[in-house]
Amino acid sequence: MTSRHLVDPELHPLLAAWPTVRLTDATLAELRARDLPLPPAPDSGVDVTERRIAGPAGAPDIGLRIYRPRDATGSTGCIYHIHGGGYVGGSARELEFIHRPLAGTLGCVIVSVNYRLAPETVFPGAIEDCYAGLRWTVAHADELGIDPARLGVMGESAGGGLAAALALMARDRGEIRLAFQHLTYPMIDDRTCIRPPHPFAGEFIWTPHNNRFGWAALLGHEPGMDAVSPYAAAARADDLSGLPPAFIMTGALDLFVDEDIDYARRLIAAGVPTELHVHPGGFHGFDALPGPAVANRAQAARIDALARALSGAIA
Repeated sequence: MTSRHLVDPELHPLLAAWPTVRLTDATLAELRARDLPLPPAPDSGVDVTERRIAGPAGAPDIGLRIYRPRDATGSTGCIYHIHGGGYVGGSARELEFIHRPLAGTLGCVIVSVNYRLAPETVFPGAIEDCYAGLRWTVAHADELGIDPARLGVMGESAGGGLAAALALMARDRGEIRLAFQHLTYPMIDDRTCIRPPHPFAGEFIWTPHNNRFGWAALLGHEPGMDAVSPYAAAARADDLSGLPPAFIMTGALDLFVDEDIDYARRLIAAGVPTELHVHPGGFHGFDALPGPAVANRAQAARIDALARALSGAIA
């Protein structure tokens, strides 16, 4: 059954410009190499630097992209960002057009991490890279001009999944206290691959086939098996208590809509302050470009929630 009649009409041009690619071992290189219709990155009064830091023990160095407003004085809040790409693609650089204006608007530092991708690196490589980058960020808070008490994690899609897993890992290891977790259509449950298909969600951009490919690449085995770590799939965690306040946003036509709603429900039941937005007519990545009213509303809600979180207010 098609869901095209449920797509917000203003999003149809985005579907035309961003065709769905069927992921296979043969097409993965094509996905990684394709040019998305991304707008240029405005200056926004924000400086960008790149750093190479030590990775996890025995692993390669990690690349970080650091955004800081030029007129920032004193310590600012910080967003530790993890890019999406189904665990198999994407890069921090691709989101400069979002991160420059976001850092300028919020008056905060953004640190975006390049983690190792699957299938070349399977779990726990990516999450350990993210944790190493987070530890470095906290250890260099004075150098970066950030207030570690106002530092949280953010990510979209697979990056949202890694951000949710990183919040769990930070809680469990007890070294870092995060102020918030900001998750946009997070990819957090490999068991979606083996559940009955949703009648309308997942037709566009990120499909059930691609979801299975991404999860199998990350895990090194088929998704849905027993004993998958919550640091790979955050929805596998039995205990969600003690996590930082959460903001979760997804589209009603996104393949992840059910797993994201359920994660929000479980966070609320665990006593975690949680804000959930489900945007009708939105498919995976619907908010990537400004213009459509539903995308503008989603971005406005995101910025409002981040501003509150960075100020120290409950999300």
